[in-house]
Amino acid sequence: MQLTDLEHGLVMRGTTSDTSATRERLRRRRLWKLLAFLVLPFAWFWVRQLSGNPIEIGLPQYFQDNPEILLLVVLVSLMAGLMLVPYVGAGRSPHTVLRPEDTKVRLDDVVGASQTRREAIDTLNLFLHHQAFADQLGGAPRRGVLFEGAPGTGKTYLAKALAAEAGVPFLFVSASEFQSMFYGQSNRKVRSFFKALRTHAHEEGGAIGFIEEFDAIGGARTGMGGGGGRDTNVGMVNELLVQMQSFDLPTGVQRFHSWFVDKLNRLLPEGRALTRPTILTPNVLVIAATNRADDLDQALLRPGRFDRRIHFDLPPRVDRVEIAAYYLHKKAHEDRVTADVIADLTPGYTPVRIERLLDEALIVALRNGRRAMTIHDVIEAQLTNDVGIAHEVGYHPDERRRVAIHEAGHALAAVLTGRDVKLASILRRSSALGLVAHGDAEERFLRTPAEISELIVVALAGRGAEIQEFGEASSGIASDLAFATKLAAQQVGMLGGGHTLLSLEAADMPLTGNLVAKVLADPGYRAQADALMNAAADRVACMMLEHRGALVAIADELCEQDELSGDMVTRIVASAMRV
Repeated sequence: MQLTDLEHGLVMRGTTSDTSATRERLRRRRLWKLLAFLVLPFAWFWVRQLSGNPIEIGLPQYFQDNPEILLLVVLVSLMAGLMLVPYVGAGRSPHTVLRPEDTKVRLDDVVGASQTRREAIDTLNLFLHHQAFADQLGGAPRRGVLFEGAPGTGKTYLAKALAAEAGVPFLFVSASEFQSMFYGQSNRKVRSFFKALRTHAHEEGGAIGFIEEFDAIGGARTGMGGGGGRDTNVGMVNELLVQMQSFDLPTGVQRFHSWFVDKLNRLLPEGRALTRPTILTPNVLVIAATNRADDLDQALLRPGRFDRRIHFDLPPRVDRVEIAAYYLHKKAHEDRVTADVIADLTPGYTPVRIERLLDEALIVALRNGRRAMTIHDVIEAQLTNDVGIAHEVGYHPDERRRVAIHEAGHALAAVLTGRDVKLASILRRSSALGLVAHGDAEERFLRTPAEISELIVVALAGRGAEIQEFGEASSGIASDLAFATKLAAQQVGMLGGGHTLLSLEAADMPLTGNLVAKVLADPGYRAQADALMNAAADRVACMMLEHRGALVAIADELCEQDELSGDMVTRIVASAMRV
């Protein structure tokens, strides 16, 4: 861990970690105990051997003379075991112990999210140098850390990397595994898990526990604030609160030692009393992961428990470049498939989704007889993951032309409004008869009213193209109208894009959570949203009429090839506008 110390300078440099020193001291103590334990039996064995009376291994003479008694003892033992094992096993901790050598994940494999990684490494440094931090700096050890963030953002991955770097046992458990059908056994499982943590920490100088989906057992209790209010979790939360404060309590051996010393001190004069043994506090770090941190009981988040919250965000572009470069280094790809290209294609993706996308692209490449992925394979894999597998529909010729015109309208509007078109297709994917995949030319985190209006235009462009070419629109515009309505509702009901700055999103109404329903229920807001959509529809009509040549050219190519790349769509529009 010298690299971590040099990088972050949180603890004294050039020093051996307290965890390593403790582990070495415990190893030597175990060797001496083992030697002391084996000396007497071996001495007795050789004394018997040398005296001519060797030790014989076998059943006692009584059982040899009475085999029916032996059979009865065996049967009774089996029956007792069958009766007791289910109950005894119901209270066992369901965790899995991973040793540092069981996982190849290290901190070097955690790419992107530099600030999150820094926070986690600070926690690891405190864990490794807990004694120096307490004795020399007067700090209190960190017992609990909460990893919060969307699924797939790397919470479990980083926790395993920390445990591997620390060189201590990693006790992994899913929170739902603590649930038991037997009364009181759920709490007993929690106690067993923390007992196992303390035991491993005493034996090996430290231990890290990881509880996945922590909200399953840490949800807010009724009347305690927060979300949920599940009465069934009260006992579990109470047990967690107690166990998180139990690390400073003595173990059973330490309690017996203290009891024995206290008994002796009663017999000794006051000046000769023995010193009570010092309580050894185990070096334990508990990491809990959840994507619903707001639902947790607030008592779990107070100082001394899970008081450190590390948030895992969706990676921005700079982090996606690092993540893509890390995975591309391991996967066969053409030179055009670069980390920058993958990062541009994956806004809003988690690290896991990026890795899965590249794996799917390799599958597409193999299906087409290639040994390395191309950029078209990546786009095909992205559409397959997000929308579904493309397949022929067997359109009637009239319907085929209508679908092509519809998608050509979307593609044309997307190009004219500056969107980055990736693919236009009339092949069916999931419930969509065709689609146009497009996104921002550059990653954006905010939307202006003008940009939202342009998205409404793109959504209504399929309808406008159909009306222009066929005189009326088909049922294929249903999903487009729904999406445009949502955008218009956000514009006037949440973003102040109408005639008032009042937000319906802030209103405490029975329709809370459904902004579209709130907007449609208010006559004023409804009229403003309707006006936005009608203005966009008028703009689309002018756009389709002015650039009809490009519209027809895109539709012709779609009828011919079924799918067009974004570059081809852009070239068609540019060529038609030059004519």
